[in-house]
Amino acid sequence: MERHVSGVGSFDLSGRMALITGGNGGIGLSMALGLQKAGARVVIAGRSAAKGAQALKVLQAGEAHFIEADLSQAASSRALIEASVRHLGGLDILVNNAGMTVRKRPERLSHEEWDTVLRTNLTSAFLCAQAAHPHMKARGGKIINTGSMLSIFGAPFAAAYAASKGGLVQLTKSLAAAWAEDGIQVNAILPGWIDTDMGASARNQVAGLNERVLARTPAGRWGKSEDFEGIAVFLASSASRFITGTAIPVDGGYSMSG
Repeated sequence: MERHVSGVGSFDLSGRMALITGGNGGIGLSMALGLQKAGARVVIAGRSAAKGAQALKVLQAGEAHFIEADLSQAASSRALIEASVRHLGGLDILVNNAGMTVRKRPERLSHEEWDTVLRTNLTSAFLCAQAAHPHMKARGGKIINTGSMLSIFGAPFAAAYAASKGGLVQLTKSLAAAWAEDGIQVNAILPGWIDTDMGASARNQVAGLNERVLARTPAGRWGKSEDFEGIAVFLASSASRFITGTAIPVDGGYSMSG
């Protein structure tokens, strides 16, 4: 397995401390691995302790830690930041990647399901960023929010998910504007159709989805979680120090195609 090699200039994250929510699998785990390869010490968080234990086997021994947290609960977001700071000794990078969905048409979506998706995907990102701010303000920091191509498009089976991810892009812009004076850059990534557990579930539940994705994606394939290692390092490093408030698609060209 490739490991960090020092001396990579603007992309070097040696000595930096990072928290990745939803970091125990899929895109989150790949971003954590990318940050670690670049030299960062990482804490990953998620709801499943079993998945957390498996994720730690992928990451470099002794340089990663898992914290179990259910970010659909408001108190968990603030507690997670404080626990991460205690473990790492500070916080330079926050990746708000925790997310979930309920695939139903909007007329069938319950109020409770709507609230759960919004709390997990959007409210937790706000609360984690808010709690991280005082720790980053004195030294600068990087916040990366995981949106979605459904931040741009709608889908008949994803009203709550799309609302949460659209809101996350606007939250990204607002935090970027507010905290630029504190040396904190806030950006979002917009994953396309990615071959993770969530993507596989969508492919199984939505008839014809696989064919439509392949037909519309210029890259000719579904994305892989490892496609997110590089963008995570870029947005977490000094290489992106003059970039803030952006939302970058990582989708093989899907969002530019008609």
